[in-house]
Amino acid sequence: MTQYLALTYTADVDWWAPEQAAELAEYRQFAIENAGQIKASAVLHPTTTATVVRVEGARGGQVVTTDGPYAETKEALTGYYLIEAEDLEEAIAIAAKLPAAWNGAVEVRPVINAR
Repeated sequence: MTQYLALTYTADVDWWAPEQAAELAEYRQFAIENAGQIKASAVLHPTTTATVVRVEGARGGQVVTTDGPYAETKEALTGYYLIEAEDLEEAIAIAAKLPAAWNGAVEVRPVINAR
């Protein structure tokens, strides 16, 4: 089986806010229904909590940080699921069940296991 990372892009909201309860419940239901193929998952805090890190020059250069998201966009990276599937087609079928696919987007990428 291959592992795929399903990155969810949705509105940049506080998922723990009461007004997000119904949609968060849909994500929980997805996790229950696909538990056998989900190896890990997480919800990210809003992009306002992000810090962008860059190193000027090459390795060992000055570390420069910036508060806030890397890019301002309508939809933000808000979470991920590590999915195990037979192939890309199956991973896409699973990702299509995510609420983010209905009102945002889900990016599916194969994972390189370099162990």
